[in-house]
Amino acid sequence: MSDTQEFTLTLTQESDYVFRIEFDDTAIPALHTDESAPLGGDTGPNPSRMLVAAVANCLSASLLFSLRKYKNTPGRIVSRAKATLERNEQKRLRVAHIAVAIELPEAAASYAQIERLLQQFENFCVVTESVRQGVAVDVSVRDATGAVLHVSGPG
Repeated sequence: MSDTQEFTLTLTQESDYVFRIEFDDTAIPALHTDESAPLGGDTGPNPSRMLVAAVANCLSASLLFSLRKYKNTPGRIVSRAKATLERNEQKRLRVAHIAVAIELPEAAASYAQIERLLQQFENFCVVTESVRQGVAVDVSVRDATGAVLHVSGPG
């Protein structure tokens, strides 16, 4: 298996700020997003909520993976995530902090190697570790003729 993997998504505007997201080359059903009111209609999660959900989901799955790696059979894990949005120096709203609280269904003594797996599980989380370190993002905008109107990013 290669160390490099790629996947693609296609977003199509359905109305106002509602976008359909298709997970190309998969059988995963499309979902839709929307901006919060008053800009959007709150008919789906907005990108900030999707980011926080991705972090919390990845951490939860990584903890589950680690528990199972040490032959634990955990019950239902429940995670709650809280995002703090703040304005930056340019007065633009940004996700400034994400707090994820994960609840295990049993006492710590019920789990084999609990101390060791708690030291390791975050390292398995692709999303959280990517967000923490920053992700290079290239952006291009083309018009209907294919003309490049805008390019930004590290290249």
